[in-house]
Amino acid sequence: MPIRVFLVEDSPIALNILQQLLQTAPDLEVVGTATNGKAALLKIPECQPHVVCTDLYMKEMDGCEFTRQLMARYPRPILVISVAVGEAQTAFELLQAGATDVFPKPSSGLMADYNRSELINKIRVLAGVKVFTRPLRATPTVPTASAPPPPKVASPQRLAIVGIGASTGGPQAIAKVLQPLPAHFPVPIVCTQHISLGFLNGLVSWLSQETKLRVTVAMAGEMPQPGVVYFAPDRHNLEIDRRGKFYLTPADPHERHCPSVNVMFRSLAAYYGEAVVGVLLTGMGDDGAVGMRAIASVGGITIAQDEATSVIFGMPKEAIALGVVQYVLPIDRMGVFLQELVTSPA
Repeated sequence: MPIRVFLVEDSPIALNILQQLLQTAPDLEVVGTATNGKAALLKIPECQPHVVCTDLYMKEMDGCEFTRQLMARYPRPILVISVAVGEAQTAFELLQAGATDVFPKPSSGLMADYNRSELINKIRVLAGVKVFTRPLRATPTVPTASAPPPPKVASPQRLAIVGIGASTGGPQAIAKVLQPLPAHFPVPIVCTQHISLGFLNGLVSWLSQETKLRVTVAMAGEMPQPGVVYFAPDRHNLEIDRRGKFYLTPADPHERHCPSVNVMFRSLAAYYGEAVVGVLLTGMGDDGAVGMRAIASVGGITIAQDEATSVIFGMPKEAIALGVVQYVLPIDRMGVFLQELVTSPA
């Protein structure tokens, strides 16, 4: 059965281009279109799409309000397709509202400038994503009886760094991990997030408002500092050199992704040994599993997000299957657990 896609786009030219692009994939079918969120909400119950693609700026009802309404009424995986890469803050507000992923629309508006293969692959991935109804009014999160608090552990030595890897669903998950942490968190945090080219600065800006920590893109030659969250730059792997400073490397021919979670985790394990904590969050595929094995092999601590709270359980699942994950935790427990780890006595 083909993947049913609904398009929300107020530009007739952009809408036509998207339809033509998706028609080239035999496993995708555009089952409906709308020029704004208000019209889309009327059509979607009848069309029953697997994935909804929406623009940001539209009359009547924009992408933000449409996302909130759709996730409250008829939850579906939502892909935000926006030309406003330079205003990516809004895109991440959409992720916070319930959108699953973002995709840059070329500013030229030309079909030739769309990354067709990436767009189609994103839709295919999102078709398998599980989503949950999000009430229009936020309600307090109450711990469930089935998810006991993580055990208190004593680290083998004072921990020196936390590494986080994520893909689809990662921005929201990373935000939830960082939100409980204090501004004086005693170790650096380094992150590799698979994300469309051009959205990294927007992610950093958005997370800076979601957490007390300073969030930035790592620079070559910089020494990781406590209380700072560093992200691997676009198209570069983030590693640690022999002096303990960041260095940036090109794509590894043995890895499918750049930046690669595996490359980052292996580098952290090689330099910090048992003083590293590896955290693997939601994402498609297996990036990070081999890197988690490297951390486990040197005595570091390994944590994976559980299936119930993962948008896609692929990456954590692969690491768990290797037998290298010590703790499998729901996303809303990870921040508190990290705080306990780094403050436990040597």
